[in-house]
Amino acid sequence: ELRVRVRLPGGQVTEESLQADSGADCVSLELRAADGALVTLTADFRQEVKIFRALILGELERGQSQFQALCFVTRLHRNEIIPSESMAKLRQKNPRTVRQAEEVRGLEHLSMDVAVNFSKAAQLSSHIHNVCAEAREAIYTREEDVKFWLEKGVDGSMFEVLPQGSDLPELQRCRLCPERWKPCICSYSLSIEWYPCMLKYCKSRDAAGRVSSYKCGIRSCQKGYTFDYYVPQKQLCLWDEET
Repeated sequence: ELRVRVRLPGGQVTEESLQADSGADCVSLELRAADGALVTLTADFRQEVKIFRALILGELERGQSQFQALCFVTRLHRNEIIPSESMAKLRQKNPRTVRQAEEVRGLEHLSMDVAVNFSKAAQLSSHIHNVCAEAREAIYTREEDVKFWLEKGVDGSMFEVLPQGSDLPELQRCRLCPERWKPCICSYSLSIEWYPCMLKYCKSRDAAGRVSSYKCGIRSCQKGYTFDYYVPQKQLCLWDEET
């Protein structure tokens, strides 16, 4: 496990942990966001799946439970994050250094229009079972990713298309919805502040003048995501309010 100190947008410093399992061909990183939420990203290279989990502190005085868990599952593309065997070799040289990503990748806005059945999700990725255990009623993905996985032979019965704004014209964004028990479209944003997104290669020349390249480091990135998804009642989305 690698622990890295990173600076959040508000200036606070938080610790991020990075783990790689080259046998299972996956990596995971975890950090505590500025609002106290615990955010985890798991990249399953074998299944081409990435899993975001957020454990959001509940507002007890507003009738919420201690924390609320969300899982967002999307397709993992090539070259989004460095391979698991490279991640496993990373060493922390200066543990006190506060890292800032070299590259800020654009904010991705994803419409999560499909619910995933927790009890069947293991064949999409075995990691969903561990990572999303607290979020079993709140695992979301999107139709275009489902199409990709179905072509790979994943069982379609684990997916259920959620109500859309086009089906229900009265469906509002939660932040505009005045009633707490009405269904609405919730929005949740998270950011991975620092992650190794690319390998750097250097060139060397041997005695005969032949040039070869070798891995000589990593490039770090920061990336934010906003997920929109249907909730049966606004009470499940109290952070998304007019501020």
